[in-house]
Amino acid sequence: MVVTGDPTQSDLPGGPEGLEQALRYLDGVESVSVSRFTQKDVVRHALVTRIVAAYESHDKKKAPVRPRASRQAPDSQ
Repeated sequence: MVVTGDPTQSDLPGGPEGLEQALRYLDGVESVSVSRFTQKDVVRHALVTRIVAAYESHDKKKAPVRPRASRQAPDSQ
């Protein structure tokens, strides 16, 4: 059995506890091993690389979020 995950990503308010907890619980269990990959180990499709670069470029600019225009009916006065 293989379990994969990214310990830096979590939708839990307290952080990435699930995977980290599993790693702690399984540490030392016979026949269980952990392989940790770095960014150098990840090979992405060229399109994914361009998408990530676009998001990183956008984040660096930190463009302010424009409020949505209100679609209220005009005053009937």
